[in-house]
Amino acid sequence: MRFPLIIFSIILLSCSLPAQAKMYKWIDDEGQMHFGDKIPLKYQVKEHDELNERGMKVKTRAAAKTQEEKAEDRRLKKEQEKAAKLAKKKKQRDRVLLDTYTTETDLIVARDSRLEAVESQVRLAEAIIDSSNKKIGNMEAQVASIKESNREVPESLYQRIESDKQQVAVQSKVRDRHKKRYDEIDAQFSDYIERFKVLKAEKKALREKRRKEGGY
Repeated sequence: MRFPLIIFSIILLSCSLPAQAKMYKWIDDEGQMHFGDKIPLKYQVKEHDELNERGMKVKTRAAAKTQEEKAEDRRLKKEQEKAAKLAKKKKQRDRVLLDTYTTETDLIVARDSRLEAVESQVRLAEAIIDSSNKKIGNMEAQVASIKESNREVPESLYQRIESDKQQVAVQSKVRDRHKKRYDEIDAQFSDYIERFKVLKAEKKALREKRRKEGGY
């Protein structure tokens, strides 16, 4: 039931409404203001005000969000959650850095140790590749020699050649993976070292501030 503004005012002045009666105010599609004890269904999802028995606004109901607005809210929430996780991860990393390493030199030593371990794996893979390639070269020379003498090449020789070629392929991937890991560790520790410097500088500045505030 809707009431024109004048009638609504009369009702309020006469105080004929029950003590706990609820009234609402809403704007229709033509921009006209309406008052009533019930809101038409089509306007319930739009912004409207809830009024008390004196006609004073006690609550405003926001308009229902569109699908696009809801999707944008979900996107923003995901971004906020992602940012919070990154901030938490960064804080944890900072704590580990300060708890694990005392000086920048400690970080450099740790980095070099990690890089040397990976580098040794690269050298091992390259050694296997070189050895397999030499075997392949020798066996292929055998195949050529056998063919020149018009003899039949043993199938086992071809199989050994194929096996060593597979070994080369596998170890090449292993070597490339270790090289990639080498670069990742180097970049990671470069970030660690730079961050460690910043954290140490912040701690020093904080100590200086406390010293000055303490007057000693």
